[in-house]
Amino acid sequence: MPASDTLAPADNSTAVKSNSIALNSDLRKLLDRSFHAGFAIFDGVTGEVLEESPELPACDWSLRGEVCRIVALHGKPEFLDEEDPFIMLALPIPDGKGNCIVAVSIFVTRRIVPAESLERQAALLGLRSEEAVQWALRQIPWAPETLQYVCELLLDYVESRQRIKELQEETSSLSVHLTGTYEEISLLYRLTHNLKISKSDEELGQITLKWLEEVLPAKGLALQLIPISDADKSVTHTARNSTILITHGDCPVDNEEFSALIRYLDVENNLRPIVINRLITNRDDWPYPLVRQMVVVPMAEGANLFGWLAVFNHLTDAEFGTVEANLLNTVAAILGIHSGNVELYRQQSDLLAGFVRAFTSAIDAKDPYTCGHSDRVACIAVRLAKELGCDEQMLNTLQLSGMLHDIGKIGINDDVLHKPGKLSNEEFQHIKTHVEIGSRILRDLNNLKDVMPVVLHHHESWDGGGYPENLEGEQIPIAARIVAVADAYDAMSSDRPYREGMSEEKIERILRNGAGKQWDPEVINAFFRAREDIQKIIQNQPDPLEAAIPLLETVR
Repeated sequence: MPASDTLAPADNSTAVKSNSIALNSDLRKLLDRSFHAGFAIFDGVTGEVLEESPELPACDWSLRGEVCRIVALHGKPEFLDEEDPFIMLALPIPDGKGNCIVAVSIFVTRRIVPAESLERQAALLGLRSEEAVQWALRQIPWAPETLQYVCELLLDYVESRQRIKELQEETSSLSVHLTGTYEEISLLYRLTHNLKISKSDEELGQITLKWLEEVLPAKGLALQLIPISDADKSVTHTARNSTILITHGDCPVDNEEFSALIRYLDVENNLRPIVINRLITNRDDWPYPLVRQMVVVPMAEGANLFGWLAVFNHLTDAEFGTVEANLLNTVAAILGIHSGNVELYRQQSDLLAGFVRAFTSAIDAKDPYTCGHSDRVACIAVRLAKELGCDEQMLNTLQLSGMLHDIGKIGINDDVLHKPGKLSNEEFQHIKTHVEIGSRILRDLNNLKDVMPVVLHHHESWDGGGYPENLEGEQIPIAARIVAVADAYDAMSSDRPYREGMSEEKIERILRNGAGKQWDPEVINAFFRAREDIQKIIQNQPDPLEAAIPLLETVR
């Protein structure tokens, strides 16, 4: 419990007196405007005299305390004494906080003459007869009915003013609440509109902590991402395999201390928000002296735990509560869903990578003389695309297209595929079908929908003399035009059963002569600008799937 909670409550009568005195200035002005008379002010709870007006006779007002307490309980104006022409009025005025002030005054009910004797009535005022006459001559006469009516009007006015004040306080409180709610809704709106697979957990986490700082009164914020426990590290390069701590502001713990704190609080066995305040952190056995207040919530999707979201140390050293815990829990749930989606996509990427590996292995097994051809075509195509200024999505498409462009050869007769001599017209027509076979193999794979046109059209010619649809010029997909050049270069530079690889001079001559006829001239120009890099790819070819894995991340 916070230290402030251990203080003894203040004495009630003292609090009432303090509240009453605070109201006397406004009350005095109100009474003066309403009655043009002086009043003695009593505490309606204790009967204590709080203030006496110098305009009143110097009688012993303390004798009226008990009566004033009764008037306060009744809650309505009462006449305490009446000795013609004097009348004593007691007016209970609530302060709107459950307390009551009683205003008491003496009024004259009729006009008197200077020679009038007020011997008996003067006792009410605590004066001699002559003094009572002189005081009465200075007063404005009031009819009792008029006094009663003015009292009712004054009480209605006080009640209305108190109600207005309450409404103003409620409006102010509502405004603050609405402002906070708007900020929270704005945060959640921005967060949900950034849930893109292309954003990693770390990127989204850093943005989220910055946004949370605008909403929560915390000095430090942290997001710890834990390893993906079921990641097969032999397959993927993208799964998180170590703990990462992202912080913003003044975070009082590092990564190791955060992990130790989670273990200390035993949060892993109770995946629910935990709020820590001074009741715990003030204990002698609390091991983290820099942590005074904190809220920690799990970042999970169903049974899958991805990390922890936490805030540390209230800006005003106050306590964190359910408001902060609920908002953090909502944000953590959104981050957990995003992490779940990222992990699901990673698994799909691994599956796609495995699929591509299997198909390239099948192509190599089908035609061992061209082993590695698809891998080289993929790398060359990506280098050409970079030279042409293509975006990352196109690079990814070309990486996969290069690796799978000959997938249809799986359906080609082995005798034709391995024939050492020149193909007959019938055999050539048969081998040309590999592009359509490959297109049919891929057409039901949605993740490879951008690859299928390349597989189908990489043997089209710029002048329209290619196959299978005799497309020409820019009718041919740009990715297919790029793969066509990469495919031709690797085929000409590689040894085949029916010939040895060509020299660089001959290959360059063929490419230059074919620009604008067989190949896109812009792609041929890009080839010659990147010629040295392409030759290095042929000489020291990297594993194309290793390079493809980051690109696989961008498939949508």
